Amino acid sequence: MAPSSRFRQIGWALLLGACFAALLALTFQVNAVKSDVRLVERQIIAAERSKLMLETEFQTRASQHQLADWNAVEFGYAAPRADQYVEHERQLAVLGTPRGHDAPEPIRVAAAHSVDVAEPRDDMFAALLGDDRPVVPAPERVAVDSTRVASSLAQRLSGPSRTALAAADVTR
Repeated sequence: MAPSSRFRQIGWALLLGACFAALLALTFQVNAVKSDVRLVERQIIAAERSKLMLETEFQTRASQHQLADWNAVEFGYAAPRADQYVEHERQLAVLGTPRGHDAPEPIRVAAAHSVDVAEPRDDMFAALLGDDRPVVPAPERVAVDSTRVASSLAQRLSGPSRTALAAADVTR
């Protein structure tokens, strides 16, 4: 009986080893399938994001075409031309509206002058400190006749001085 029990022990050990090997192979197979599922899920999410982006772009382009049609037909807008752009700030400042009756003086760009080192410090600021003129109060506003106020948008935009007077009339 001794040899048969020994064979049984070896048989059970082999069977246990085979079960462990099958369990290990099955675990690797399950992990490989899980990895494939995660990869496919990531691809699905990327495809959904891409689809959403393309839908948004399509809707935006459709809206742009619709807005361009509205601008051309309804509002009379057109794309800017090359001659409408200004080259620098000074050209832009020239396009500003004229100052109103009681508007403050425009701000000027300061120029740097060279100062001699031998000059005393009191003389350096004498020009700035010596100009103490009294402040003159602004004149009172005059009532604007409502018949002078422009009736159409084009008339209001063509005359900037009238626009300021109309705005003052509206605020009262």
